[in-house]
Amino acid sequence: MENNTLLLVLTLIPGIGPARIKAITEHLQHRLTDVLSTDVADLMQVQGIGEPLARQIYNFLHHTATLQTAEKAVEEQFTRLHRLNATAVTILDPDYPVLLREIYDPPPCLFVRGTLPPADSPGLAVVGTRHASLYGRQSAALLCRELVSKGISINSGMAYGIDMAAHAAALEYGGLTIAVLASGVDTIYTDPKGKLWPKIIEHGALISEEWLGSELSPGKFPKRNRIISGISAGTIVIESDLKGGSLITAAAALEQNREVFAVPGSIFSASSRGTNRLIQQGLAKAVMNGEDIITELGTRFIKSHSPKQDQKEHMPLTHLTPEEQTILQSMGTEPMHIDTLAFVTSIDISSLLVHLFELEQKTAIIQQPGQLFQKKTF
Repeated sequence: MENNTLLLVLTLIPGIGPARIKAITEHLQHRLTDVLSTDVADLMQVQGIGEPLARQIYNFLHHTATLQTAEKAVEEQFTRLHRLNATAVTILDPDYPVLLREIYDPPPCLFVRGTLPPADSPGLAVVGTRHASLYGRQSAALLCRELVSKGISINSGMAYGIDMAAHAAALEYGGLTIAVLASGVDTIYTDPKGKLWPKIIEHGALISEEWLGSELSPGKFPKRNRIISGISAGTIVIESDLKGGSLITAAAALEQNREVFAVPGSIFSASSRGTNRLIQQGLAKAVMNGEDIITELGTRFIKSHSPKQDQKEHMPLTHLTPEEQTILQSMGTEPMHIDTLAFVTSIDISSLLVHLFELEQKTAIIQQPGQLFQKKTF
């Protein structure tokens, strides 16, 4: 039996989790096939494995029908992966993320759709509330633009709100992004129409430790969050209340001895109570731009600019008409009502609506509820 097949077989043994599988691979010095000839006494020498579990592992691997059923399940999983053009990357493989391998309980196997960045390439997690404000989405876009321009990949959980904004910004500015799912990589429940995930596969990867076809459950989200922080040198929290999944990711990062950063917000905003508390308690460093993060992590962390990213960052806006230029020059940093814009530009409302639509298409402005428009400053 091949190492990768055997590794997935081990995950099917009741009572054995990622931490113990890691301990077994280290005990056997990564010669995993040796486990088939290891007796109960030797299994008991593995950290975290007592006699009851050692006997359970031994009996599972030496019961012919049980082992054959497990092997068949693994082979079916590999077949389904092949149909999706997906792969399985195990902790024994050289292209398994280096930082993830270091955590206490790394996933024995990652199911991957797309291409993982090089194992030692820099990556940062960007997470936050599902109910993101405009301020939160703008913060995510600003930070992600600056970070991908330095060759840093953006990792997140593809949840609604900040996660989606981070993935989208990384792609918009020519970067790589990894989406860590709580479901199998065959079920992208937050993007069923495929507006974003096909682009992520093209410029990064969808990854999960959950088998294809597995059911989604609440307990899988904290497991997913430890992977988001685990593959990242640091975690950036943008908007979170006092409870939420992004704070679980931040806690996992701290346990993994990784850096945690937080974008400060208004003291009147519930969406900033969690991030502000992280800063107040000294658990996260306040950041206002990408340079704050890079300075903290050190220049060794970043890679040089790629030509594609430089071109993306300095690419000018699509050619603007004289009317569009007038509208932009009349807008400050705060949102403006359409009636105010019509007054200061002397453009009638019907024509102004057309110009504003064109400016939105050119990503020069953002429309907010209540006929408010704001100039995009990043």
